[in-house]
Amino acid sequence: MNALDTLIELSSQMTLEHAEENRLTGGRVGRGDSRDRIETTTNTAKPSCYSPKARAEFTEREQRAAFVHPAQLPGGKQIKLLKTLLTSACERDCYYCPFRAGRDFRRATFKPDEFADLFSKMNRSGFAEGIFLSSGIAAGGVRTQDKLLDTADILRKKHNFKGYIHLKIMPGAEKDQVYRAMQLADRVSVNLEAPNTERLARLAPHKTFIEELLRPLRWVEEIRRTVPAYKFWKGKYPSTVTQFVAGGADESDLELLGTTQWLMKNLRLKRAYFSAFHPILDTPLENKPAVDPIREHRLYQASFLLRDYGFELEDLPFTSDENLPLHSDPKLAWAQMNLVHAPVEVNRADRRELMRVPGIGQRGAEAILSARRTRKLRDLSILKKLGILTDRAAPYVLLDGRKAALQTRMF
Repeated sequence: MNALDTLIELSSQMTLEHAEENRLTGGRVGRGDSRDRIETTTNTAKPSCYSPKARAEFTEREQRAAFVHPAQLPGGKQIKLLKTLLTSACERDCYYCPFRAGRDFRRATFKPDEFADLFSKMNRSGFAEGIFLSSGIAAGGVRTQDKLLDTADILRKKHNFKGYIHLKIMPGAEKDQVYRAMQLADRVSVNLEAPNTERLARLAPHKTFIEELLRPLRWVEEIRRTVPAYKFWKGKYPSTVTQFVAGGADESDLELLGTTQWLMKNLRLKRAYFSAFHPILDTPLENKPAVDPIREHRLYQASFLLRDYGFELEDLPFTSDENLPLHSDPKLAWAQMNLVHAPVEVNRADRRELMRVPGIGQRGAEAILSARRTRKLRDLSILKKLGILTDRAAPYVLLDGRKAALQTRMF
């Protein structure tokens, strides 16, 4: 099997890993509302997005098969991100996973230097600008982690790659390996997959939640607290993320978001990714119904409220079954319960109060605080000029003591 065919085999299911894939528009969160919109993204980047050099060096089949995704880095920069595995051979038998042990499909494997050479070619041609690298577990988590580290080390040292690397930490990896991964990567991650031990047993019965999955995330934070930043890649600590299989273990949104909030507060998790469960043939869960993608979307919205908007877990509008309502985004649902009869006075509210209003995000709140230093805000048209989504905000705010929703009828 040549390198391209190996890449095709290894990347075929990588849409299950959201990584930095630009599914949600960040602009709505910062400038306007917390209601991110899921973007329509294909499984592969279109050939037209590549540089002329990339189109010259790679055939159309190669361009379509390499599974390079539009991605957004932690700082907001847009790049073309290659998401792949070193090997699809795996000794674990996770019930939901297409790469699980015993499943009948063609396996493929890269050697570290072989993959590093291929990616370096892709990078030089402008075909891919960054990499998300994971792996099936073969011969134990420690040995698999060594191969991931070797690959990243070859890229950094032999190929002088200075771009973005997101490196997966394998279940069972040792603390020294976590430290080395932090020295090579811009971001490291461990997929918790489920919110607690009980739920994980339904998805991956031979993984241990505390020892194999949560402990490496604790190590990352411990290392960040004890080792100076200059010892890491570009003199910065790598960010950490995790991913959950939403609905795979019949867990509630409250369970998922409770674990997410704890990780953000205690281990400085940058963000959680949520992958709505859908069944894979020839797995124990192949007959389990797929989860509504809207649920995944609501979980993202709620996690951003916890991370960026000052919301606590008890603020979120959970239903009696401990899930978020699907018919409404959580910020709007909260406002309908709390602000209809107690609207926020735009001229007096602090930053946290302003950001709880639908239509007002982080940048909008800052714009309001700045503008009201010099004048009273009495008109929706002024808010609109400040970047506020006034059609969403109007029912929940007062402008110098007057209900904005009534003012809209006067225009």
